[in-house]
Amino acid sequence: MVQQGLHSLRLGSGRLGLLATAAAICLAAPAHGQSGEPIKIGVIAEVQSIAGAATPGGAEIAADEINAKGGILGRKIEIVSYDNKSSSADSVRAFQRAVSEDKVSAVIASYISEVVLALEPWAARLKMPMITPGAASNEITKAIHNDYEKNKYTFHGYLTSAAQAQLVCDAAKDLLVDSLKFKSVAIMSEDAAWTKPLDVGYEACFPKAGMNVVEHIRFSPDTTDFTPIFNNIESKKPSAIVTGISHVGVQPTVQWKNQQVPIPMFGISAQALSPTFWNDTNGAADGIPSLAVATPDVAVTPKTKPFAQAFKAKFGKPPAYTGYTAYDDVYIIAEAIQRAGSTDPDKVVTEMEKTNFEGTIGNIQFYGKDDEFTHGIKSGPGAVTGLVFQWQDGKQVTVWPKAIAEGKLKFPDFVKLSQ
Repeated sequence: MVQQGLHSLRLGSGRLGLLATAAAICLAAPAHGQSGEPIKIGVIAEVQSIAGAATPGGAEIAADEINAKGGILGRKIEIVSYDNKSSSADSVRAFQRAVSEDKVSAVIASYISEVVLALEPWAARLKMPMITPGAASNEITKAIHNDYEKNKYTFHGYLTSAAQAQLVCDAAKDLLVDSLKFKSVAIMSEDAAWTKPLDVGYEACFPKAGMNVVEHIRFSPDTTDFTPIFNNIESKKPSAIVTGISHVGVQPTVQWKNQQVPIPMFGISAQALSPTFWNDTNGAADGIPSLAVATPDVAVTPKTKPFAQAFKAKFGKPPAYTGYTAYDDVYIIAEAIQRAGSTDPDKVVTEMEKTNFEGTIGNIQFYGKDDEFTHGIKSGPGAVTGLVFQWQDGKQVTVWPKAIAEGKLKFPDFVKLSQ
């Protein structure tokens, strides 16, 4: 490195020419050649929550792997973590600190859509590349599409709500309609930013899949008693309850089991993606399925299982979904910096847009400037396809798609598989 060469120089007779030459080299060298300081990536996460706790861990494992191979541009990757306490205000303060005080080169931030939407304007103002490992709201990519030059610094590193709705419907067509001959569904979603477009997608695609929507309930994430909701749904006699839940999960699952609700659950239960969900519900999770992007025992790609094993070895338990995506996100950022030859934010954004990376959740690419979901990850064949697992006897068993399924969909005895 240039710095090492300068350290070997000594002033004295006949050395002035050498010093001048060294100074010229120093001035001509790119910025990354001047510093052995680490490249810092900020991680703003809900470390006290089920879904967010794995985010910094996944990022740390990726950084360790990259550093073991020599780092990026001759510099190590350093993860700087912040607990946002699931608060938008705390997240904004953490983001500002990350940029102004800790001098990060990129930020991985939050699985909560409201938090990411609050941070998106700050990524624009401070020109800081930011990627979310778990938020889903279509509004995130919509802002980028509507004002690209301003909001191009934000990337959506998880499936959008629209993509998730379509994948749930695709799975329902195979598992519920074709196999079980189900004909109707009740939608039960928490009232949150990410579920608004999700429910719009559900309303549109379930009838196309062959299931009429007979009820649609949006409930407050603060709900503690789901008895009236389940009673109302039972009165409509749907074949299945399709969920869009993330901030809740344990309570409706426990009450579904305790009250012996005879209708099977389907859809998205983000807390069920956590490996601790079985214990969190005292086994009431038996029979609960959910859309996911990865599980520990299924090779979505050749990288999925090795990462899950490394995470468990380091932290004592398998990762939640944000662990997989945060791991992939560090690689995406690092490779963009490597290609850019710089941490300059505009150059990094340009290179992130070119991402074609086989991660733990699939082949990751981003939709372009002119696409509806600008900077969202592409979904579908050849990209991120998702999977559906179901809790069975204490394990997450993948049941869809058929190519990677470990078992078949099955429900507890109290569930009646009516048509």
